[in-house]
Amino acid sequence: MPLKMTSRSVSDAVVLDLTGRLCVLEHTLRERIMALMAEGRRCFVLNLAAVTYIDSDGLGELISIWTSIRRAEGQLILLRPVERVRELFRITKLNTVFEILDDESSAVRVAQQGLHHV
Repeated sequence: MPLKMTSRSVSDAVVLDLTGRLCVLEHTLRERIMALMAEGRRCFVLNLAAVTYIDSDGLGELISIWTSIRRAEGQLILLRPVERVRELFRITKLNTVFEILDDESSAVRVAQQGLHHV
């Protein structure tokens, strides 16, 4: 199943609700975030609750996206990854890089606060 996404604004944050698999040759997420950044958006929450699988290329995409957002003095929060994906972040120690939260309002608040501390 290819990655599907919808985006919505919550306060100053863009929440991207992702569904499917984040894997090889999947660059639509990066393209979407780069377009939003070109519009001046810097505060992002990726809702991973419906992402069933992430492979090494998908992890690479997330790291690349995170790096681009941080360079622009923005903030990226990961929201509600399923247990399998959460375990992948733990095994790869990416849970020490990404901020991972389970409550959307908290994720939006932390992302907005991060803009002032970057």
